[in-house]
Amino acid sequence: MDVIRKFAAIEGSMLAEVGGKAANLGVLTRAGLPVPPGFCVTTEAYRRIAAGLDDVSDAARARRHILETPIPGDIARAVVAALPEGPVAVRSSATAEDLPYASFAGQQDTYLNVVGPEAVLDAVRRCWASLWTDRAVAYRDSNGIDHRSVRLAVVVQEMVQSATAGVMFTANPITGRRHQAVIDAAPGLGESVVSGAVNPDHFTVDPDTGRVLERRLGDKRLAVRSLPGGGVEHVTRNDVDAGAACLTDAQLRELAALGARVESLYGAPQDTEWAFDASGRLWLTQARPITTLFPLPDERRDGLRVYFCFSVAQGVFRPFTPMGMAAARAMSSGVSELFGSPVATPLAGAPAFTESAGRLFIDATGVLRSRVGRAIVPRVFDFMEARSARVLRGLFDDPRLSVTRTSWAPFARRLLKIMARNRVPITLLRALADPAGAERRARRQAAAHLARLAPPAGASVAERVDHVATALVRDVVPIAPRIFPVAVGAAPMLLLASRLLKGRATPADLQVVLRGVPRNVTTEMDLELWALAQRLRRDPEVAARFLSEPADVLAREPLPAPVREFLSVYGHRAVAEIDLGLPRWSEDPTHVIGMIANYLRLEDPALAPDALFAKGAAEAEAMIEELARRAGGLRGRLVRFALGRARELVGVRELPKFLIVQIFAELRAQLLGVGVELAAKGLLAAADDVFFVTLAEAKSGTDLRGRVAERRERYERELRRRHLPRVLLSDGTEPEAVASGGASGGASGGASGGASGGEADGALTGSPASPGQVTGIARVVLDPVGAKLEPGEILVCPSTDPGWTPLFLTAGGLVMEMGGPNSHGAVVAREYGIPAVVGAPHATDRVQTGQTITVDGTSGIVTIEDDTADAAADHTADHTADHTADTGMTSSSQRNAPVA
Repeated sequence: MDVIRKFAAIEGSMLAEVGGKAANLGVLTRAGLPVPPGFCVTTEAYRRIAAGLDDVSDAARARRHILETPIPGDIARAVVAALPEGPVAVRSSATAEDLPYASFAGQQDTYLNVVGPEAVLDAVRRCWASLWTDRAVAYRDSNGIDHRSVRLAVVVQEMVQSATAGVMFTANPITGRRHQAVIDAAPGLGESVVSGAVNPDHFTVDPDTGRVLERRLGDKRLAVRSLPGGGVEHVTRNDVDAGAACLTDAQLRELAALGARVESLYGAPQDTEWAFDASGRLWLTQARPITTLFPLPDERRDGLRVYFCFSVAQGVFRPFTPMGMAAARAMSSGVSELFGSPVATPLAGAPAFTESAGRLFIDATGVLRSRVGRAIVPRVFDFMEARSARVLRGLFDDPRLSVTRTSWAPFARRLLKIMARNRVPITLLRALADPAGAERRARRQAAAHLARLAPPAGASVAERVDHVATALVRDVVPIAPRIFPVAVGAAPMLLLASRLLKGRATPADLQVVLRGVPRNVTTEMDLELWALAQRLRRDPEVAARFLSEPADVLAREPLPAPVREFLSVYGHRAVAEIDLGLPRWSEDPTHVIGMIANYLRLEDPALAPDALFAKGAAEAEAMIEELARRAGGLRGRLVRFALGRARELVGVRELPKFLIVQIFAELRAQLLGVGVELAAKGLLAAADDVFFVTLAEAKSGTDLRGRVAERRERYERELRRRHLPRVLLSDGTEPEAVASGGASGGASGGASGGASGGEADGALTGSPASPGQVTGIARVVLDPVGAKLEPGEILVCPSTDPGWTPLFLTAGGLVMEMGGPNSHGAVVAREYGIPAVVGAPHATDRVQTGQTITVDGTSGIVTIEDDTADAAADHTADHTADHTADTGMTSSSQRNAPVA
């Protein structure tokens, strides 16, 4: 391998030889873009320097090794021979750098205005050593990159003595809007902008028209300039005209056009660095992918589209496995068929179904362009996912999404047809007459459904996969319309009581009525798990093991009989259980064991979940009597009946999903059998790899091992993604980001009114979900598996599904970023009688584990105590796994580059 390569000799495929930065500079140079000339000291030179480096676990020792090892003579001579006349910039170029999923911006060092061979060689050595700075090591750790796999090349490039310089994104990094040039600029070298040392001028430009959409001038008080003998100086400028921009409109247009060329070259939005020299010539000094943009669904549809994230609405922030996504696609075809629109290719999914970054999205454009959709869907979301409701309403005024379907008649006809086909009115009336009987009938229907799912005896792999696919399309979806009307019966009863009690009851009073409701399979499961923990507590030796040994270790050992009994009933459940590709608790009981350990830590009998649940039920019954008394007479008797029926029925809302997940567990077991056979044939490396292929691929008969390896790597990367948009436009815009003030002028296309602000004085504002007020220690949890929640701590999380709810039993309160008053987490919190606020934007970022917070579930306010930062830091030190920092985010102000 060559030690030196000129930019013109570098191709994009040479990442292992020249690193990300040099590979990009080679691509840009070969494309004829205005890149300052230079060369790369390849990774071969670093390999020889680092040859004696045997311990990569000690970053300081690695740095010393690099700095103390002499540069071999042939490498030094090659570098000096390639040097141009005049000063150069010496920049690190790691093999794990400027990647599509991790930019590594600022993680290694850059030295500017380096003059003379000795200074250049010293800068090269220091760049090599910067591969082992603490920040670079931490960044690789956070992105799951093996330290041994990374090498460093060094770029040596003619120094541009810039009059004005800065950074340019070819898409808006805040709002996500694609095809916009977002430019930060300041006089002098670009280091002042890159490092965040100056308040730069900020511009947003439409590259198609050259129109300046936003112009925000900074003070530009500090400039970085080259020194005659080498190195740079930071100069404070006192004669700045704050009203004067450092770039003309003509220069902005030139920059935007250059950005468009770079983006076209790579086929993806780019983060670039640029400079205008004293003669006014524009130079491109760097380009890398913008790694923080949420990828767009790969759709080819005309006009602006609006995508709603169904994953987030279901409380699933992690990516779906490929098989889980394939199952969701098949089910979406079943939903489309239910609504009278059969899909020609069921495995491809319904037309409204799409995906991005492993998350499930629904094309909601039709909803927004329909008078019926605008009237109904946001109102439903008000109860289920309030933040998304606000975002959707904020799009109503966008002229690109004007209403095109005004009649209610087609919707009414379709709805009546579905209700008649599934006997909804009869189911509803029977539920109101006999709630217990309605629940029994629903369970019998599901059991009969489940019994029909066994595949034909002796079926081939292809036949078994087809059987699973048919079940997903035809057998899963019908459960909801046949059973959910039982729970829907609670809504008219609550509405009737509310009307009868007008002026005599508050919303909080009615919420009390919904505490400790019967027939909720999720709360029944949680209380069974609590009872199981109490049985284990009676055996001190077993209890001690559950409290002292790691859950994953216990999961691999024979389980006590009570745990096996619990799993025989509830083993089909899982965290993120709507992903068919994820293991069920019966396969991996680690989460269940962790919850048992949490319960064993609760020793105060007054806080026992079963006692609190019974107390909540008693308070609910007492409130019904109180409200009936307030109404009085016949009105009071009607109130008592309506609220009693609401309590009897509302818990059944969890039953359809419970039964659907039972079917998922059965179909998953069948697919696992397919995986065993494919692994035996050498088409998969392991049986559970079948969940990293699709239904069509599973029966293809081809070798899938390479495809699975790539997908597992991509899946692991996606697990680290923290930010998910609730609503995403097809031009990349995230309306919620626009509404919260991150928009550039003209970027929103009319979007407004997103998440509520209300965060003054350190408070968070969300939707009240369960009344009451509690002050306690916060525990931020992003994934319930392995989470430790001390009794009385306040759980702060993105969202929840049934896999989370065992944590509720010992929580003192709940704060969720997602959800509405009738979302899953809100309902369960009310049933357990713990104060809860849902739909609180950025709660998991604003709140730190260990802080003292107050949750007011009546007003929807979460107050963060200002004087608990030190306590939070101490508390967090022992529980860092509960809240992973978002180290993947990058912006121009975060890219720190040392200078010579």
